[in-house]
Amino acid sequence: MRKTVVVMSVVMIAGVALSACQTVGSGRGRVEKTPAACQDMTVPVYFEPNVAQLTPEGRRVIAAAARTARPCKVDSVTVLGLADAAGDPAANLELSRKRADAVAGAIARAGLPAAVFAVEAVGQAGSVTADGKVVPVRRRADIALKLGRPK
Repeated sequence: MRKTVVVMSVVMIAGVALSACQTVGSGRGRVEKTPAACQDMTVPVYFEPNVAQLTPEGRRVIAAAARTARPCKVDSVTVLGLADAAGDPAANLELSRKRADAVAGAIARAGLPAAVFAVEAVGQAGSVTADGKVVPVRRRADIALKLGRPK
């Protein structure tokens, strides 16, 4: 008799535990995800040395930034092209301009809502610190998105 009571108690406890798991499982399906906050962001897009052509990774980064910003009000977009300190300063300025233009074009094609676009280039300016050290990985364009409340 005692053995039967113990077995029945174990079966009841297991049944209650399993039914609790069932309740938790179905409750999760009803949880609604809140949209991501529309916060300003800066996204770097890197390039190969001495080129302004977007890499596949660069295109993915731009597409991801556009997806994140799409539900928001886009107040402004600033694209800043940069270049390394190696080489001719005039050529580096032109390269940074081409990088900024390539990124700005890709952002526009990615379907970002209309916004004020600013495209700037600084070439190798700022690529060497005051004490003469070269700043690494300047082969990029930075996208600064100023975002407002969701639409």
